[in-house]
Amino acid sequence: MEKHTPAMRRYLKIKSEYPDCLLFYQMGDFYELFYQDAEEAARLLDITLTSRSQVHGKPIPMAGVPVHAADSYIARLVRGGNSVVICDQIGDSRTSRGPVQRKITRVVTPGTLTEEALLQDRRENLLAAIHRGDGVFGLAVLELSSGRFVLRECSDEAALVSELERLQPAEILASEDQYRQLPGDTLAQPPWNFDYDDCRDELCRQLQTRDLAGFGCEDLRAGVCAAGALLRYVKDTQRSALPHLHAIRVEREQDYVEMDATSRACLEIDCSISGHAEHTLIAVHDHARSAMGARCLRRWFGQPLKDRARLEARQEAIAWLLEGADAVRLESVRELLARINDVERIVSRLALLSARPRDLTGLRATLELLPQIEPLIAASDAALLRRIGENLALQPQLAEELRRAIIEEPPATVRDGGVIATGYDAELDELRGLVRGADDYLLELENNEKQRTGIANLRVAYNKVHGYYVEVPKSQSGQMPQDYRRTQTLKNAERFTLPQLRSFESRVITARERALAREKEIYRALLESMLAHLPQLERCARALAALDVLAALAWCARRYGYKRPRFGARPGLALRGARHPVVERFIEHDFVPNDLLLDDTRRMLIITGPNMGGKSTYMRQTALIVLLAHIGAFVPADDAEIGPIDRIFTRIGATDDIASGRSTFMVEMTEAANILNNATEHSLVLMDEIGRGTGTFDGLSLAWACASHLAGVNRSLTLFATHYFELTALARHHATLHNVHLDAIEHDEKIVFLHKVQEGAASKSYGLQVARLAGIPRRVIEAAHEKLAQMENADPALARIPDQMPLHLAAAAPAADAGTATDTAGDAVRRELQETNLDDLSPRDALELLYRWKETTKPQKN
Repeated sequence: MEKHTPAMRRYLKIKSEYPDCLLFYQMGDFYELFYQDAEEAARLLDITLTSRSQVHGKPIPMAGVPVHAADSYIARLVRGGNSVVICDQIGDSRTSRGPVQRKITRVVTPGTLTEEALLQDRRENLLAAIHRGDGVFGLAVLELSSGRFVLRECSDEAALVSELERLQPAEILASEDQYRQLPGDTLAQPPWNFDYDDCRDELCRQLQTRDLAGFGCEDLRAGVCAAGALLRYVKDTQRSALPHLHAIRVEREQDYVEMDATSRACLEIDCSISGHAEHTLIAVHDHARSAMGARCLRRWFGQPLKDRARLEARQEAIAWLLEGADAVRLESVRELLARINDVERIVSRLALLSARPRDLTGLRATLELLPQIEPLIAASDAALLRRIGENLALQPQLAEELRRAIIEEPPATVRDGGVIATGYDAELDELRGLVRGADDYLLELENNEKQRTGIANLRVAYNKVHGYYVEVPKSQSGQMPQDYRRTQTLKNAERFTLPQLRSFESRVITARERALAREKEIYRALLESMLAHLPQLERCARALAALDVLAALAWCARRYGYKRPRFGARPGLALRGARHPVVERFIEHDFVPNDLLLDDTRRMLIITGPNMGGKSTYMRQTALIVLLAHIGAFVPADDAEIGPIDRIFTRIGATDDIASGRSTFMVEMTEAANILNNATEHSLVLMDEIGRGTGTFDGLSLAWACASHLAGVNRSLTLFATHYFELTALARHHATLHNVHLDAIEHDEKIVFLHKVQEGAASKSYGLQVARLAGIPRRVIEAAHEKLAQMENADPALARIPDQMPLHLAAAAPAADAGTATDTAGDAVRRELQETNLDDLSPRDALELLYRWKETTKPQKN
């Protein structure tokens, strides 16, 4: 260390405290990085890697970025998952004796971003903390840029994973003695940061309360540990007070319609199966006019409510906005909302005293719009809109104060001055007057010197290195009077100074510096004075965001022809003319609507029909309509009544999970097990092609057993799509199970999908016809037809099986000399099958007879 300069020794000491972060160390107008940090930054930011003085005969690697442009560089680093320590120069190099004073002002991590340049406008940036308690997982989540602080406990690891998948936090904290056992990538923290008593005290100090009972989380020990550790981490990184964190909200699993990560992925709520944000439910409905409205919309979709009163309040608000043939009030509200700024994030920067001048002008512009928005909804019949209007009725003094204090179009930062409006502060105006008078003096001096020297090209100018100077062409520099002193020689000019110019410079620079210092002082005081308004501004931001979401959902209802759903007291679903909200937006032809009825006598539908016939679309649209209804939105149906729903389960499609060593079939079975173990009579279950990932008989047996369990044990509201036509026989064993199908017409070797749901089982699967549509070569299709004919000819029994009878099951019919039955009942069934002419039976009876035989055979003979 003794080999280094004092500034470098200070740098190395700070760096030793933050070994995993990139240290931005301010030296004048640049943030410098050294050693490995410099090499890493040069690689990640594509900036020049240079060096400075040597130590032990080796140069010190160095790279730097300008202070005024640092935000864009920091944004790139943080988006890449890096954390950055900001060490600012707080002393003045011109007046300091020894090293300039510096201090850590902030640690920028992926989960603690607040600056506009570092954040995505329409998405939340979340920091999460996890703590494993006695049989539960505590989860605390904070969006620092808005101050939303949420705590909940998850009953098991699956529920925790589901929440993390929904939230997608940018950074996750966990105790270093637990993080290896927790799902996802986590940042290890000291175990003592999660001590319950310390965390409880930390939260009480922040929330300024004696205990946590008022927030409903006193008994949630694991959640309190997670929240306290998260709060401590934020305080360590922000190095400032956090006045906007004055409440913590407890969320409980029973308050929301639950969806696990698999269900959310299958339904393509915010991300399509292909991994894109387009063609998703949120993309279709995100017509919010503001960024904070878009973020609020995502939160609503992420947490569909069970509370009927809150849902109906939202519906009433949407209905009121839609009143009138031309919906004038809706368009008026949306036009004003398009002009508001992101108050939610501006308020957080105010709380951190990091708000920039344009944040204040954005807040001012929004406050000036409130008197136009509030009257539009204050007289509404909808109670929710009236409450929103009450939160928009802010006192006008704040807008007036900002109007007096800040100029109309201020610079980006207060660093260079010119932010505070003239007339706001008398001392500042006086200092600025001295500076303005200096400009007049310089112009007069320049004219006088031109006359005195006879040099028409003489000019008086200024730069930061040499201060004020007189510049003349080099060819005329010999004509200068005796009192001129040369200060610099250029290629084509000479620069001089004068005694009166030096005296003037000392007066003016002092005035400039005092004016800038006074302006920074005023700006800081203005920010601090606004802290008292934070609670009111936060309520205003939440109200504007909610109004924006309601207006966006009303716009969708009007534009897309959505209708208001009703909520029933009995379990079931009754949809008339239902449509898929995403598919109907992007197909070239008209979408074919379908009806759906599920009730106590009709709790499960076995759905058959050809591939591409619309089975998956029919199932998904049902779940999406239920989801839309439970955020309070109108739905794509001519009429909809929805009974109590506690969870939505889906198992549609599956892929290998190679990283976990799970095959497609294992993934499929894991998802099916989750449904069978957790679905209730109030759950909506979608299952598509269960059992297709294994052998035919194994898959058929599993599909049969799963469907039977759902119908007889879970009694869930279930849509079960399958190509195992044998499952249609289940309707004879379960009174609440019914068959429906999506039909198609085959003509001239072509297939036309009707996409219309009809009662009863499908007649065939059209597999070869769909293969032809997919582009399978004609020779391959012809070979498949030949193989099919050979299989039918190989066993005369195949020719006697009706169209509904799958070939593989018919082929399994026992020959006359079969001897696989294990008991008397098996012998009887086998004899009955041998003596029966299948042509004399209905398809349903033939299926039942074959299954009766199959169920009596030994497992190893199946």
